[in-house]
Amino acid sequence: MPRKRIVRKARQAPHEIIRFLRIETTGGILLLIGAVLALIAANSPLSDLYEQIRHTYIGIEDVFMLNVQHWAADFLLAFFFLVVGLELKRELVVGELREIKKAMLPVIAAAGGVVVPAAVAIAIAWGEPGGADVWPVPVATDIAFALAVLALCARSLPSSLRIFLLTLAIADDIGAIAMIAVLYSEPQFIPLLVFVVVIALWFFLQAKRVKSLWIYIPLGLAAWVALYEADVHATIAGVALGLATRVRPDNGEREAPALAVEHALQPFSAGVAVPIFAFFSAGVALDGEALTAFAADRVALAVVAGLFFGKMVGVTLGAYAAHKFGWGRLAPDLKWGDILGVAILCGCGFTVSLLIAELAFTDVAQQDLVKTGVLAGSTVSALVGAAVLNIRSRAVRRERSAA
Repeated sequence: MPRKRIVRKARQAPHEIIRFLRIETTGGILLLIGAVLALIAANSPLSDLYEQIRHTYIGIEDVFMLNVQHWAADFLLAFFFLVVGLELKRELVVGELREIKKAMLPVIAAAGGVVVPAAVAIAIAWGEPGGADVWPVPVATDIAFALAVLALCARSLPSSLRIFLLTLAIADDIGAIAMIAVLYSEPQFIPLLVFVVVIALWFFLQAKRVKSLWIYIPLGLAAWVALYEADVHATIAGVALGLATRVRPDNGEREAPALAVEHALQPFSAGVAVPIFAFFSAGVALDGEALTAFAADRVALAVVAGLFFGKMVGVTLGAYAAHKFGWGRLAPDLKWGDILGVAILCGCGFTVSLLIAELAFTDVAQQDLVKTGVLAGSTVSALVGAAVLNIRSRAVRRERSAA
């Protein structure tokens, strides 16, 4: 191969990697790889090293110290939530959530996908130690993983199905974020006031069209530290910063700041932040003793049932009620079989469900059982949802061939 061609390909490689990380299926695949590697590490001779690494403290002594697992959950995951916040702002201002009638069907479906899984989890875990704490765990949908499965298994289905899932997952995440803020935070006034001031300054600078990253990066870090010191889960800083970012481009502006930042951060979120979080959060023991304990633990089984049955029933009934009573409008090219497949797929809790499991359960043994429930429920939902969507996709291809 000529030397110039080798040099050109070497220069193109980083751009190709970034382009690959922006593909929807990539984030879900890397998330799955991170979770699988965590399970391998936790159930192999490397388990002691794995535990030692994730409980190693990093930071400045007597100033700011977190262990590796908390850095992944509190800091790296803030980038994921920043991308979610930017996408939410874009959908609210210029996207599907801007039109009330279109937005209401997936939003009401998302509400069903929060209420029913919570009710299923409470019903199954009622009376058990920790049973009252389990209900928030199965209410979340992992956007990256669900969209990745949809992209792989529903290529022949209408693009409006992806919009339905995306809108539903965003509305779902709003509920999950609100739960994290309300249930697992005891706000301290002064740091919270600092956080509000920083967000207001961010919003003001956006309104004044200030574009220097050397201003926004320190402000973003200040917002994160202030919220952490306020005893509010610091990942919410990402959502707040995303919502405070300008989403409409000015005349002559190639793209608005929200889209530019989302475009820049999405590869890092999908390729680094979420997989590392999965690696340090999904490592639970799956030996015979652990699986026996899991099978006998009603709290962990409540998570499985909430993610699979609760999401399937809640999302489907919510969408049907919205359509039946005229609160929302189902896209004309969608069938109820498509909605059922997506409803099952919404049981992929992964990222946010694992985070809530860590926040809801301080007992390590119970936390590991609940995390096993998250992994089991998400896996079953992904496999069954993929199968239903694949059947629907093949049916659509047959109909097109016959026409």
